[in-house]
Amino acid sequence: MTFGPEVVAAVCRHMNDDHPDDSLLICRTLGGRPDATAARMTGLDAVGADFEVTGDSGVGHVRLPWSTTLTERPQIRREVVRMYEEACAVSGQRPRSH
Repeated sequence: MTFGPEVVAAVCRHMNDDHPDDSLLICRTLGGRPDATAARMTGLDAVGADFEVTGDSGVGHVRLPWSTTLTERPQIRREVVRMYEEACAVSGQRPRSH
């Protein structure tokens, strides 16, 4: 399943405008970039999400897999929330309610 460019753009815009701290936490803890100072979602497909990460080691790319292959748009939100909650658990932060 490939999500259309309008879906990818809308999800990325939402994450980058409304949840930049969540993306940063996800990339720091799950993406192997504890040095990250900024992260922005740049794309996604049925098997994962892509982020551009800036940190002490420069600008890089982080690709994080979903827990399952996605076939419907509502699954994207569930997977991002799952990653956020997993990142909170790893970092010891308390997740906010959704």
